[in-house]
Amino acid sequence: ANQLPPQSPTDKGLTENTKWFDKNYSPKGWRAINIPGYWEDQGIKDLNGVVWYRREIDIPAGLENMPAKIFMGRIVDADVMYINGKPIGNITYQYPPRRYLVSDSILKKGKNVFVIRVTNNSGKGGFVPDKPYFMEIGDQKIDLKGEWQYKVGDVFIPKPIGPQGIINQNQPTALYNAMVAPFTKMSIKGILWYQGETNSGRPEEYAKLLPALIKDWRIKFNKPNAPFLFAQLPNFMDINYYPGESQWAVLRESQMKALVLPQTGMAITIDAGEWNDIHPLDKKTVGTRLATLAKKIAYGEKDVVHSGPLYESNKIEGSHIMITFTSVGSGLISNDGEELSWFSIAGVDKKFVWAKAMIINDQVQVWNDAIPDPKYVRYAWADNPAGCNLYNKEGLPASPFRTDQ
Repeated sequence: ANQLPPQSPTDKGLTENTKWFDKNYSPKGWRAINIPGYWEDQGIKDLNGVVWYRREIDIPAGLENMPAKIFMGRIVDADVMYINGKPIGNITYQYPPRRYLVSDSILKKGKNVFVIRVTNNSGKGGFVPDKPYFMEIGDQKIDLKGEWQYKVGDVFIPKPIGPQGIINQNQPTALYNAMVAPFTKMSIKGILWYQGETNSGRPEEYAKLLPALIKDWRIKFNKPNAPFLFAQLPNFMDINYYPGESQWAVLRESQMKALVLPQTGMAITIDAGEWNDIHPLDKKTVGTRLATLAKKIAYGEKDVVHSGPLYESNKIEGSHIMITFTSVGSGLISNDGEELSWFSIAGVDKKFVWAKAMIINDQVQVWNDAIPDPKYVRYAWADNPAGCNLYNKEGLPASPFRTDQ
């Protein structure tokens, strides 16, 4: 973050006599815009290019000449941030959280000019909602959300639709040969795996691909019983408030099928994602659950409850369906004390509607009075079943499932 990326030779913010980040620059023709938010949602239509953001932030007396931390959420795609004409940091792609350190010589009492140069190459550009946007100075927190001013510095010429050339990392064997094969002569204890997002367009195929990968790597590393522990995909994208289909749910189901192989374990992370971030910030939950799996599977600790509840079977009892699970630990619970959510039910027509659900002796009873002859149940069957609350008492969430495969 200490080196500035190559600058566009056609960006007006960098080619005018006084650059737009300069402390002596006098702004003209800037318009109001909000942070967070995408500029396509705020009056700028389909722009790929460079947009500059500017705001004057007042620093109270006593906080000047102190080091600070900037939390600027996540930005699509790249950014350079300046305070009082001095660059304080930059990131060249969209996924990392923006966390910049400000030295004690930059901030002054009273007006301070914050400028952010944002470059976007495709899709919506700007500042991702529901992220932290503030500055910390000592024990004070200054909110950076709200109205800023913007001006377009550059507009990229649209690329013609057609073949986009070869993307090396997507070629067969490219990632394996570059990043795995060189290490196959090393001795390993086991393997941790977190992947699947790119395969969600063909999720059924993953039920064959993941077991094939596990078997192949065990051969390549000459460790036929190597523990293979993987993270099930978390909740992601928009919340759907009516039962429907989901490729991410099918991908999670395909991942779960790999558990038939010996010495495998799945960390259920359906509560650890973010609707607007395919790389969620909560790494600790995923790491802790993978470590718990390792204690049991790789290191043989017998008393460890290593998984959340996994669907085992169902039994239709009149107008109700009883669901049985493995990995219930010391018992099933609703982790928030509310009624169980995200259960849906259907008759033979497979038209799913929301259902009532109740824990009875470590089974879950599911019903809907409008479905007198139920056949199928689904749980957390969505891209983002935010707030799904079936857990075991050890605090591990149940995996999404369906009985209508």
